[in-house]
Amino acid sequence: AKWNSKLRKKLLKWFDENQRELPWRKKKSPYRIWVSEIMLQQTQVATVIDYFNRFIKEFPSVKKLAAADQSDVLKLWEGLGYYRRARQMHRAAQVVMEKHAGKFPTDFDSVLELPGIGRYTAGAILSIALDDRQPILEGNTIRLFSRLLELRSDPRSTANQKVLWDFAETILPRKRCGDFNQSLMELGSEICHPRKPQCLICPLNELCPTRIKGLQAKIPLPKKKVEYESLDEAVVVIERAGKYVVRKCGENERWAGLWDFPRFEIESNSPGNIGQNKSAKGRLARVATNDQLAKAVKKQSGLGVELEKTGLTISHAVTRYKIKLVCHVATKVTGRLTKSDDLCWMQLDEITELPMSGTGRKVAKLLPNELTNNSNTC
Repeated sequence: AKWNSKLRKKLLKWFDENQRELPWRKKKSPYRIWVSEIMLQQTQVATVIDYFNRFIKEFPSVKKLAAADQSDVLKLWEGLGYYRRARQMHRAAQVVMEKHAGKFPTDFDSVLELPGIGRYTAGAILSIALDDRQPILEGNTIRLFSRLLELRSDPRSTANQKVLWDFAETILPRKRCGDFNQSLMELGSEICHPRKPQCLICPLNELCPTRIKGLQAKIPLPKKKVEYESLDEAVVVIERAGKYVVRKCGENERWAGLWDFPRFEIESNSPGNIGQNKSAKGRLARVATNDQLAKAVKKQSGLGVELEKTGLTISHAVTRYKIKLVCHVATKVTGRLTKSDDLCWMQLDEITELPMSGTGRKVAKLLPNELTNNSNTC
């Protein structure tokens, strides 16, 4: 109890003197904290600030967000990545309108039921916005708690997750729970770094057994390195009379709901695979040659094309994939585009208004002339 009391006092004092000025801290409400917490998932604070300000300006309330077209939500989200967060947040706003008369719920179970919200996010929303006494556990606090508990085994194991959640609940003060939870996350983010933590200026250095024993490099145990799968893909730019073919990605595809230029997976020795998927998770149609690529374009769009490589190659990573995207242009176009709401001709100024995949946006910025540069790589 004495140790807990010291920890609370030291943390809150440090937070009062060192907390960052963040836009979601100025006018606290469950809605604003919710938006910030979803944006902050797997994204750095510095990146989120501008996105948050633009998002709140456009959608200042649950009602405005629920009524928005999903494409408008995704457009404002463009560049943050992990677009499933935006789609779930949009759906959650609609659930709030349908089940809670447009008022963001203030009890834990109701918040937890909303799409895209788990135990941590529900607790963060209610504690920060309403000072509800809810424990939190996320990346920064997992590291901080592991060091405060001198936890030498994997903090991500089921048994240790229970230990850490119990610890998070045990150390909560009776008052200022929101500030306390924010101080934990802030300390983990700004002081208790994964590598080279700033123990000399940490307010908890006298209470931390990991610091006292010099085990900072060993605690917590590092995550296993992600093993990336390499993929080669082809994107096809089809132009006619100043308009370009763009396609909306389907529900089961990468970047669902976003727009892109026609895209296909390149695979050697794959005759007969055109139009087939490797899995039910929206893997692209596979091609091995330019002729197969042209046939795949015809199957997808109804257009006959002759293709050539542009020399532009874009390398990027998405979840567990490392992708090399080779850009092609259609030098000859025949036929009519298949009628579909998800496939259309658009001018460049119209394309700029679409929510697009990151690589699709890179390609669009090079139109109409720069794609023929045979040394483009990014």
